[in-house]
Parts: sequence; structure tokens; C-alpha cells
Amino acid sequence: MDKISRLPDELLVKVLTFLPTKEAVSTSILSKRWEHLWMWVPKLEYDDQHYSESDRKKLWCFIVRTLPLHKAHVIESLRLKLSNSRYFKPPLIKWIVANAVSRNVRELDISYSSYPEKLNILPSNLYTSKSLVILKLSDWILLAVPPMVCLPSLKTLQLQQVAYFNEESLQRLLSNCPVLEELMVDIWEGDNTRKFTIIVPSLQRLSLHIPFDYGIDGLVIKTPSLKYFKLRVHSSNNHYCLVEHMPNLIEAYIDVEFPNIKSLIGSITSVKRLKICSEVLYDEGFIFSQLEHLKLCRCKDCTSNLLVRLLKDSPNLRVLYLYEMIDHYYCGIIPWNPPSTVPTCMLSSLQSFNWSAYSGVPGERDLAIYMLKNASHLKTATIWSEECDIPELEMLKELAFPSRASTTCEFMFD
Repeated sequence: MDKISRLPDELLVKVLTFLPTKEAVSTSILSKRWEHLWMWVPKLEYDDQHYSESDRKKLWCFIVRTLPLHKAHVIESLRLKLSNSRYFKPPLIKWIVANAVSRNVRELDISYSSYPEKLNILPSNLYTSKSLVILKLSDWILLAVPPMVCLPSLKTLQLQQVAYFNEESLQRLLSNCPVLEELMVDIWEGDNTRKFTIIVPSLQRLSLHIPFDYGIDGLVIKTPSLKYFKLRVHSSNNHYCLVEHMPNLIEAYIDVEFPNIKSLIGSITSVKRLKICSEVLYDEGFIFSQLEHLKLCRCKDCTSNLLVRLLKDSPNLRVLYLYEMIDHYYCGIIPWNPPSTVPTCMLSSLQSFNWSAYSGVPGERDLAIYMLKNASHLKTATIWSEECDIPELEMLKELAFPSRASTTCEFMFD
């Protein structure tokens, strides 16, 4: 310990940042040298998960006693994972957060479990922080955005199952984040917001999840700088959907169930890597000229027609993967209706064909044979199947023995 104590204060504080906050404070009893070092640690974390009421009381006493003594001029991160209890009421949470904001906090990660109550635990100075770079909120926190908002440094915003004061709350917040690059919005199924508007010119990553049968009335997305896009919307409502073109899009994950996807499909035609599951077939007239990697979920009735449309519209496709997205279930036979002419990508660019959970039913078998017979530049074809579905030798006879367009294709089973 004597050798460690001779290290510079800056280095010792750096060591303390790797300890939980309570343990960092406990080092004050080691010696006179360590008595005040914890006060300069720029990372704070308070968590009452799995605590008894007596333990929560001890944590409450600890926070109230030590936080006012903290001296770091800049708080690199504050993480709160607390529950609404007799000790951690909204006024205390506001005080903790306001304290961190006043000392130029750079990252805030707040989870405050209060369901079914919607509680406003965010102080007003949070919405005008000049230092905040990362903000993560979750668990039914009420987002009541005031008229005065300015977050000039915020680059990452995550809103996971929070409650919105009104339909303007999200839009007002986003419109005052001029350098925002990453946004994740996960809507709580009990929320009342029905119209979502996301207009962020600087945004590069967007993940939006609207739960099953939520009843959305409208969706507007204008993010011209977007590179990574994840959209999960399961709504049977005939709502309006306006998604503007994303010319810089690299990767998209689309899992949607709503009647009209024309605007959505038109917005992602520049994508290079696409994972998609759709309840409906999109209109003709779109070309995915840069699409090289396609993963198509096979759980919908229109999968066969959607595959044909995507093959025809993706002249430079190199990799095709048929699979099931997480929490999606294939519940029927794929009726394979081959196109009248072989798609361009199968004659010139397609090199890899992969299929997971292949069952060998007639429609699937016809599709697999069609791919092998017509993909003239195919290098690998990999089929995964459940052992109980189809024996490997039988699958080999059905798929490997028929004539193939590519004589150099390596055929693999798993």
C-alpha cells in the first residue's frame, strides 16, 4: 500500500474510477493520503436493484452525506438505477441530477422504476446543459420538455420506454440537439403518443421501436445523414408514413407491419446491407443499386413474392440469406412462384446463398433448386436444417445432385 500511496494524485484518482462509488469512498479510511481522493473521482454510480428496504436506507444516507462533498469540476458519467421508494422520491433524484449537471456532466444514464406512475425526475437545468454528450433514460420517466431547450453537445440519446408529456415533447427535444448523431427510441406500450416526428439533419444512427398493435397515427422521419437505420413498427392502423430519402445509408433493419410501405422503401434504396421483414409487398419502380447483402425474414405469407421483387431490384446483390428474425415464427409453406426471367444479380453478382431452418417442404425445395440452377456465379450455398425436419442424405440428393449453374459452388449442410 505504501508504494501505491506514493503515486501522483491524478493516477490514484484514475485507479479509483474503476471501483464502484461506495468502494471508492471507503478508501478514505486507508490513510491520511487517501482521505479526500475519492472526492475527485469523475464517475458516480448509484444502484439499488435487489436491495432490501434497510439497504436502500443506507444507500440514501450515503448519497446525501457524500455527494455534497464531491469536488470534481467535471463529472464524466453519472449512472442511476433506482426505484421509486420511500427513500428515492423524485425530489432526491432531481437533486442528484441537478448536482451533476451543475458540474458539467458528460454522460447521464438514468433508470428510475416507478410504474405505473409517470414521474418527472429531471431538473430543468438538464435541458440546457452545454456539456452533456450522452443521455440515456429508461423505465417510465416522464419526459416533460420545457419551452427552453438547448443541448449543443448532445451526440447520443436513448429513450427506452419513457413516458412523454405530450406529442410535442420528443420533437421539441430533438429539434434542439444540433449535433445529435445517435438516437434510440423504444416506445412503451402504455404511452399515449400517437404521432412521431423525427427531423434531425445530423443523425447517423436511428433505432425506433413501436410495439405490436400500438395504434400509431403518423410517422415522419427526415434524417438525410443517416447511415444505420433500425425500424420496428407493428401497427394495423392505416396511418400516414413519410420517410425521406437517406442517400448515405449503409445498413438497415426493417421489421414492419403496416399497410403502405412505399415511402419507407423509397427512403432506403441506397442501402448496402438490408435485413427486412414486411407484411406487404412494396410497389414496383424501386432499384437497390448499391445493395450487396440481403437477409430476408421468411415468416410472412408474401415472402416468396418479396424475394422475387428484391432479386429483380438488386442488380449487384452478392449475399442472400433466408432466416427468421428474433421472435418471428415461420408457420407455413413458402409457395414458390419463380420470376419469368432470371434476375440480373443471379447471372452476374450473387456469390453466397444461405438458408437457416430449412425444412425441405415442396415450396422450399423448389426455391432452393431454382437458386442453385440459376445463380451462375455462386461460390457457396449453405443450408441449415433441424435434424428432425429432413435427413442430411435426403437433402443432399434433392439439392446437390440436380444440375447447378455454377460448377465451382461449394455446397454445405449444417
